[in-house]
Amino acid sequence: MGILLTKEIDNTVHDPTRPHELITGGQTFTSVTDHICGIVERPGAPKAWWISIGITASLAAVMFAMIAYLIFTGVGVWGLNNPVGWGWAIVNFVFWVGIGHAGTLISAILFLLRQKWRTSINRFAEAMTIFAVICAGIFPGIHVGRVWVVWWLFPLPNYQAMWPNFRSPLLWDVFAVGTYATVSLLFWYTGMVPDLATLRDRATSKVRKIAYGFFALGWRGSNRHWHRYEKAYLLLAGLATPLVLSVHSVVSFDFATAQVPGWHTTIFPPYFVAGAIFSGFAMVMTCLIPARRVFNLQNFITLYHLETMAKIILATGTMVGYAYATEFFIAWYGGNPAEQFAFVNRAFGPYAWAYWTMVSCNVISPQFFWFKKIRTNPWSLLVITIFVNIGMWFERFVITVTSLSRDFLPSSWGYYQPTIVDILTFVGSFGLFFTLVLLFVRFLPMIAMAEVKTVMPQQHWENKTARPVGDYHGTNPE
Repeated sequence: MGILLTKEIDNTVHDPTRPHELITGGQTFTSVTDHICGIVERPGAPKAWWISIGITASLAAVMFAMIAYLIFTGVGVWGLNNPVGWGWAIVNFVFWVGIGHAGTLISAILFLLRQKWRTSINRFAEAMTIFAVICAGIFPGIHVGRVWVVWWLFPLPNYQAMWPNFRSPLLWDVFAVGTYATVSLLFWYTGMVPDLATLRDRATSKVRKIAYGFFALGWRGSNRHWHRYEKAYLLLAGLATPLVLSVHSVVSFDFATAQVPGWHTTIFPPYFVAGAIFSGFAMVMTCLIPARRVFNLQNFITLYHLETMAKIILATGTMVGYAYATEFFIAWYGGNPAEQFAFVNRAFGPYAWAYWTMVSCNVISPQFFWFKKIRTNPWSLLVITIFVNIGMWFERFVITVTSLSRDFLPSSWGYYQPTIVDILTFVGSFGLFFTLVLLFVRFLPMIAMAEVKTVMPQQHWENKTARPVGDYHGTNPE
């Protein structure tokens, strides 16, 4: 840990005409392939990997045990009461959906904007998107209480006389999150096909060759393959881009379409989208900085990449702070006593500790990114992004619980307290998330080799007349 958290000194000599080289250390096409594939191809996993996955898998098992206990016992094992009928299940759902937004933003929107710095981090962010959506998808299914009627959440045809409520925001979530998960999975897998072919060609065992060969879809790196790959990738990027805006907007409708004070506000869709990108980038950096050190990826994920992500966190964090201020202003300006009380109660009521934790982590901590020394220090970045993740969870908690605990009738007010089942289910979701991350970095290329090679200086020789033979984008051309 001491090695991980020391200040990193960037000794790379940069060309002054190119102040921000995206790949440093004099890398070649072959060295990129050898380094990234070497992480996957090493004979046995490091001892630290086995220890880590043992811990995370145990936490995931605890979560599934808590879910089984919930199903056999009922939602009374949670801290729900009257009036707080939505507790940590919805809080965790919104939190994990938000985490998954950075992957699509980095992959799709930055790809369409031709931002080349994304190439070193997009694969990792895309994988985190898939894993976060898996964690998020668990909670809507179990929060309904009677899980055997969870099919009411799905858009079943009315001629079967099941009559799902198409006006329910929870049904909209199924459309939004299901579409988002499908497109994100296709986008992640499509971008990985050339790299899977590289692992197939380098495989020394028959099992690896068959497994990677099956998922490589017969890739040979011909001009026709590249042409169709790039068209498919561009099409999926175009499909995924509106999802960044639509998915968390629809999730915000779970609250915004209600009449509960503190929820019924039109700022929720843009506010939730900004918060999702904010928390998503923070989680990407929280996971990426240790992985960068452990797997010696400093030449691929440089301080420039980390600094650029820190600037995005600063921008989106400022938007989130502005949204907090706007909520208070509109509550005062609207003149609705119930709405005014809801926000005064957030700041000074029984949950004031949660509100000010949220403000401190989400508004104050990102402001340190105005200083370049902090933006380029991995230790500082790791600490601040952890605080951002904490703050964004508390934001969802504050929105959900404080609005329900004190609504229109003082006689119905109550105080929500989570139980050990709530806590272990939430902690176990992190175990599931990090278990999937560890499996990903062990068996799949965590950096998009084919895309990284397109931003290397060798790719842009002014007088080159032919592709380098033998290792162009990690595959042999036909």
